[in-house]
Amino acid sequence: MTGPFTSDVSGKNIKQMEPTTISKRFQKPGSFYLWAGTFFLLWILIIIAFYVATIKIDYIWHWEKIPGYFLYKDTVAITSEIEGEVETISIEGEKALIRVKGYEETDIGNGSARRRRQEGQIPAVLYGPKTEDYTAPAAGLIVEEGDLVSPGDTLATFKKWEPGVFMIGLAITIEVSILSTIFGILIGIFGGLARVSSNPLFKWSSTLYVELIRGSPLLVQIFIWYFLLGTMINGIISPYGLGPIDPLWYGVASLSTFTGAYVAEIVRAGIQSIHSGQVEAARSLGMTYAQSMRYIILPQALRRILPPLAGQFISLVKDSSLLGIIAVRELTKATREIVTVSLQTFESWMVCAVLYLIVTFALSMFVRHLERSTQLTGLTFPIYTNHFGCHLK
Repeated sequence: MTGPFTSDVSGKNIKQMEPTTISKRFQKPGSFYLWAGTFFLLWILIIIAFYVATIKIDYIWHWEKIPGYFLYKDTVAITSEIEGEVETISIEGEKALIRVKGYEETDIGNGSARRRRQEGQIPAVLYGPKTEDYTAPAAGLIVEEGDLVSPGDTLATFKKWEPGVFMIGLAITIEVSILSTIFGILIGIFGGLARVSSNPLFKWSSTLYVELIRGSPLLVQIFIWYFLLGTMINGIISPYGLGPIDPLWYGVASLSTFTGAYVAEIVRAGIQSIHSGQVEAARSLGMTYAQSMRYIILPQALRRILPPLAGQFISLVKDSSLLGIIAVRELTKATREIVTVSLQTFESWMVCAVLYLIVTFALSMFVRHLERSTQLTGLTFPIYTNHFGCHLK
């Protein structure tokens, strides 16, 4: 049968799906273009109003200084470690080899010279010849052959690109967010599974954890992790010769536990949104509870919880701005340092806001890509054989 209809195996006519062409895809009603134009016009007016407001205020803008807070050329000095004389300078191409000849003071009697100096006495020391070689760019030489140098004197200098305060703060913010997201997902998955468990120990413990974390401010939790738990942990490990743990890890711990509580509720809601008949069907085929969760429920729940998870992780990136109170140099703290030094208040905070927007927008687009991927590929389940010999895909 030809035309817009075709027949299936039962003889019924089924309308064929017409291929979507590019021209049809861009065919929109006139009202669509009207409201789209209104949208762009509105944002153009907002930008113009913002620009006029920046001109009217009594403030001198210095946007030309902002790039230096992302990347700058630092002057690195090569200094002498001994006191002596520059013996030779050998230049090969763009490199120079500086040889300093001096004398090294050696204590006698297991530190007696140091003790005698502390007591105001003349120490017994030996002076032996010592030679140090330094490699430096030939264009940055400061000393010449025969010059006398002391420890700390500059022999040569060179320029080196270094990341600015904004780059350092952005990198720490991304690092903290990624680590907290990974640990928060793990905590949230186990917490969500415990919330729907029939075991009272798991269920009540997870419920108590979620209510405690969600019912207290994140700022208070950061203080507890750093000043209370951090002091206790550092006191325990210090007798074993271990140094104090970096504040960044206490920040990651506080953000992970905070995010894990919300992820646990999202996972619980996603699991309970799947019809209970699917679990019963899986159990009737011989699957255990863990297998039914792994192969049947969680893959379907994941597709449903991706949008709320994206919102939670975007909030996590912005919540990381609180870690500056425990000396973690994330993006917000880095911006405060720039404002304190340069007094460029408006430029610094505008750039900070744009950087946060870039990170959160990229995360949002990544989650949308995951959503489209799961919708296109669908769900795939491994073949499982129960004890009756039946197969389930």
